[in-house]
Amino acid sequence: MKILSLIPPMTQLNTPYPSTAYLTGFLRSQEFAAVQEDLALALVLRFFTPEGLAEIQEEALKLPEENRSASVNFFLDYFADYQHSIALAIAFLQGRDSTLAHRINSRSLLPEGPRFASLDAYDEEEDGDSLAWAFGALGSQDRARHLATLYLNDLSDVLRDAVDDRFEFVRYAESLASSQPTFNPLADALAASPTLMDSHLQVLTRASIEKHQPSLVLLSVPFPGAMYAALRIAQTIKIIDPQIKVGLGGGYVNTELRELSDPRIFDFVDYISLDSGERPLLALIEHLNGKRSAERLVRTFIRNANHEVRYINWQEPDVPFEKVGTATWDGLPLNSYLSLLDMLNPMHRLWSDGRWNKLTVAHGCYWKKCSFCDVSLDYISRYETASASLLVDRIEAIVAETGQTGFHFVDEAAPPKILKALAEELIRRKVIISWWGNIRFEKTFTPELSELLAQSGCIAMSGGLEVASDRLLELMKKGVSVEQVALVTKGFSDAGILVHAYLMYGFPTQTVQETVDALEYVRQFFENGCIQSGFFHRFTCTVHSPVGKDPQAYGISLAPLPEISFAKNDIGFIDPSGVDHDLLGMGLKKAIYNFMHGVGFEQEVDAWFEMPDIPKASIARNKIAKVLQLI
Repeated sequence: MKILSLIPPMTQLNTPYPSTAYLTGFLRSQEFAAVQEDLALALVLRFFTPEGLAEIQEEALKLPEENRSASVNFFLDYFADYQHSIALAIAFLQGRDSTLAHRINSRSLLPEGPRFASLDAYDEEEDGDSLAWAFGALGSQDRARHLATLYLNDLSDVLRDAVDDRFEFVRYAESLASSQPTFNPLADALAASPTLMDSHLQVLTRASIEKHQPSLVLLSVPFPGAMYAALRIAQTIKIIDPQIKVGLGGGYVNTELRELSDPRIFDFVDYISLDSGERPLLALIEHLNGKRSAERLVRTFIRNANHEVRYINWQEPDVPFEKVGTATWDGLPLNSYLSLLDMLNPMHRLWSDGRWNKLTVAHGCYWKKCSFCDVSLDYISRYETASASLLVDRIEAIVAETGQTGFHFVDEAAPPKILKALAEELIRRKVIISWWGNIRFEKTFTPELSELLAQSGCIAMSGGLEVASDRLLELMKKGVSVEQVALVTKGFSDAGILVHAYLMYGFPTQTVQETVDALEYVRQFFENGCIQSGFFHRFTCTVHSPVGKDPQAYGISLAPLPEISFAKNDIGFIDPSGVDHDLLGMGLKKAIYNFMHGVGFEQEVDAWFEMPDIPKASIARNKIAKVLQLI
């Protein structure tokens, strides 16, 4: 049996989403014939060629002039320039022609559509070269990468406006799948005539099936924005050969399809598995090989002979984290990924720029208490670790295979004890890597541990400050305080490690005063060198979180849900405080944008909010400096 794992559009363009690498590595460790392909990258690269742009032009010309967006009009006006430059821009972003940076920075090689208007805004703020403030006089490669990314974003807008209005670089037709109570939107879209994008995806799918001749195809769907394309791939596979079995899994499935009852999805796929895929996959393979009945499948949905959905969960222990094998990127075009530089946020840059080997230090979360998190689900609740020695063995094997030494540890919250042991083992074995990951800002991360992690190759850390309010942090069960976070983040920063803070607003019962005070804390965190990067997210209530399971404990009531037969995750709620968090969010995001660029520290934080009757911050402007004993 040959098993093909596919990454459907859209995920990331700078590095492969790791799920197929994990599964392929595991299957090979079990001596199965396993291969993988990234159809998300392949689809984008198929359009971003001179021939692909000609197809886009043909579609754009079909639009009535009054229906053409500014992006489409600019593309049509400068089509010859786009067609002449596209191969060069792609080669540069793939790292195959770095000398092009000089031509790109001249601002005469690439056509500059509506997305370049953002540079004019920087000009107004900086009174000079719009990119000099961001990249400095010597940052020519970064400057050119940012310009080339804006160029691709313009083309992405044209794809959306002229070819398929559901397209975005990192999500495709997301609204068809995200928290959709019924399968109807997806069913209607899949029954419709294929768009040009769908047609290209069909061609890529056919080529992949013809190349590998699999008996089983695994579709990994990490996000809602990959579900539609995954089912288009499955639809094509069933047309090619109905005997090929198709399995579906991944992060979106694990969180949103746990109450699936609509049988129509099984017109496209044969099996849908939940949570960690290793054990369900072994059971499925045994079943397909005639060695196990369907009644002994593990965490798997099927459609029975009566066209009813059944969930079968034969009780077997999961494959231990130490036994899942080493991820492999064999078969993925590692030299073809695009290093994009979209946002000038330094942490977001790590997510989109450069190819990082993805690795998990531990399965699940050792804390698993945060009230906004899906702590009831396996990917959080089942905590397992591996020895530092085994982790470094995996790291060495991955470096030997890929030739690249950058690692992104993708844990929900990497445990400090394991990171310490890992750092010591890397140093002892003289393994040189660069790595970054996500943690809790807990007191175990002392300045001494920060120095050790930096020595081992740690370049950046992200973690949840969430709402910088001790009352709300306690309500969230974060297990940290604002002062503690200040000390921990300062220790990382002093060790030369970039620190990014996840920030949240709109948490149940959060008041306007707490929002203003939280921003004042954030201002002081930036001003005192505790963090260099941050991003405000609007709180979302999910059905799997403590807030979603016990809303009364958080002072809210949940909005009634319709009857669910398909996806279930996000849920609306009623907060009696009545605060307009959306309007507050605009001020928060504007403020943090300025703070990241060293601007606006002298300003009172209430001035960032364009709302009447905004209270002044109630905390001293030097409180964090006193905590850090800087004054």
